[in-house]
Amino acid sequence: MKRVTIYDVAKEAGVSLATVSRVINGSNVVKAPTRERVQAAVDKLGYKPNAIAQGLALQKTTTIGLVVPEASFTYTGQIINGLIDVAKIYNYNIMLHTITAGITDIGSVIEDIIKARVDGVVLYNDRLTDEEVETLNKYNVPIVAIGNKLSGENVCSVYVDIHKAVFELTSKYLAEGRDNIVILEDRKNATACEQMVKGAEEAFKAAGKEFDGYLKIPAEYRTSYAFLSKWLSDHKYDLVIANRDSQAMAIVNAARENGIDVPGEMEVVCVIDTKYNGIMRPQISSFSIPSYDLGAVSMRVMTKMLQADAAGDYEKDIELSYLYTPRGTTKD
Repeated sequence: MKRVTIYDVAKEAGVSLATVSRVINGSNVVKAPTRERVQAAVDKLGYKPNAIAQGLALQKTTTIGLVVPEASFTYTGQIINGLIDVAKIYNYNIMLHTITAGITDIGSVIEDIIKARVDGVVLYNDRLTDEEVETLNKYNVPIVAIGNKLSGENVCSVYVDIHKAVFELTSKYLAEGRDNIVILEDRKNATACEQMVKGAEEAFKAAGKEFDGYLKIPAEYRTSYAFLSKWLSDHKYDLVIANRDSQAMAIVNAARENGIDVPGEMEVVCVIDTKYNGIMRPQISSFSIPSYDLGAVSMRVMTKMLQADAAGDYEKDIELSYLYTPRGTTKD
């Protein structure tokens, strides 16, 4: 059976394609007799408007662009799951785009997505500059940033306060007289590291001390483990804080190989953990970031931003709570 098209409707009603499109999309510029003639043709032929074509006419495609770093799939999987689950509830489709740190221009990626006429963009990225955020605002497309607190007229944020988490943890150790604390650089998540370092700096300052424990990985080392296996041969700390559990695992393994007992002689904590932490021994103490909720809440915020009748009736910045969970790499 031949599929009925908009051309068939236009021919049956004796009007142009533009007129049929206006009637289908509820435009009030078409005179009543013509609108009734088009509607009669639609009913007679059993025409069903294509959802995507209809969305484009209304500049509503029911599609949301999702941008995530290529290297972060391990710990963004739950974020994506949460986002997709909520998108299904509200009948939105997700268009996934990946970026490679240091290679992909985030601005060009966003521009490509917006050219595809998505209704909004959900962005998981910690390398956005103020200039890039300003550029995003010019497109007048709703944007929800996951993980970072960004400001802008059309930008909302859903995040966990990593700065606060590290501040509280560092303050605890300082209160116990343990101040040999370092934060391991995560080259894939520069902004997250900046927040972690600021948290530690404030904790040290409050204790009347100065923090100089940002442990950077020299460029010649391709992995954290390659660097740590040598570095820990003559260095040992009260506490090492890593951003990701994979780095924390590298710390534990490198420490063992250099005869350092974890947690007896050195404790290790990570900010973000994944399902792989469950099979690590000892399991890494972590902050248990609510990854699924980050995705789910972000998509819900996006739906609110897209509801014209609820314009402005939503929170611009939503902070989700974390739960510090001590496990086998700390003494507490």
